[in-house]
Amino acid sequence: MSDMRTLGNTDMKVIPVGLGCMGFSHAYGAPTQKQEAVRMIRTAYEMGYNFFDTAECYIGTNADGSTSYNEELVGEALADVRDKVVIATKFGVQHSPTGLQMDSRPETIRRSVEGSLKKLGTDHIDLYYQHRIDPKIEPETVAEVMAELIKEGKILSWGISETTEEYLRRAHAVCPVTAVQNRYSMLAREHEKLFPVLEELQIIYVAFSPLGNGFLTGQYNAASTFEKELDFRSFMPQYTEEGFKAARELMKLLEDKAAEKNATKGQISLAWMLCKKPYIIPIPGSRKEVRIRENLGAKDVTLTAEEIRQMDELLDRLQMPVYGQRAGRN
Repeated sequence: MSDMRTLGNTDMKVIPVGLGCMGFSHAYGAPTQKQEAVRMIRTAYEMGYNFFDTAECYIGTNADGSTSYNEELVGEALADVRDKVVIATKFGVQHSPTGLQMDSRPETIRRSVEGSLKKLGTDHIDLYYQHRIDPKIEPETVAEVMAELIKEGKILSWGISETTEEYLRRAHAVCPVTAVQNRYSMLAREHEKLFPVLEELQIIYVAFSPLGNGFLTGQYNAASTFEKELDFRSFMPQYTEEGFKAARELMKLLEDKAAEKNATKGQISLAWMLCKKPYIIPIPGSRKEVRIRENLGAKDVTLTAEEIRQMDELLDRLQMPVYGQRAGRN
């Protein structure tokens, strides 16, 4: 496959696998100690990563009670190589005990972009996502603000996470959208229906949770446990006895294909989408150097169109009841 992928309607090019940075401070247990997180993000850059994904709402509480802001970790790690990387961040979501709170009012976006620029320590954001659709705000309104921010040079491009076709088309008509970031993995294929639209509009698909929140690596089993409340995997249906049973045949396929390709199950899972479409960029996350390196290696695994077709046939037949969702959490 090509060594680089172009971000939609821009001239920005990235390697085919990006780094999802959320887990360093949010949703996967207690935050990583700050300097260790900064070191790992920098190590990823030195490995070859040049596309880093974060968000305003990726926040955690450190052991000493201080706040861990994911954007600050990314900004510090990449400060002196800022012109060599593409940084994506997001606005419009706040976490609360009752779930996600969406707010994409123009004044909120304006406050958010200034806060993100400050935390990242940069004068521009390469790719700025609306993190979730706000049902109270029309897509045209959001797109108008994005057009203003692009004109002002505060962002270079914009995208939408967890979008629908209608919302995407309406927003794109006002200010061209560069990227869609939706969930996508062998456990979650419901957004494949967007592919023809993305091809028509020349928009890239950034796949979050491309390993089913780690499930497809094969590193866990029904006895695995996670920190309640702090680790979203403790709520996810794939990490149940029923989930592992439902995925047994899929995991056997990954095991066999990994042996054939001298790869890992996780690499096969990522190669499956990388080799399917040239505009898909998965952004797996990990705190472990060995996993970050392993995920990057997926770009060197080749699957033929026939191999992908056979894998899709199995997935269609299995009709996996496990979709990587957060058991009612978004």
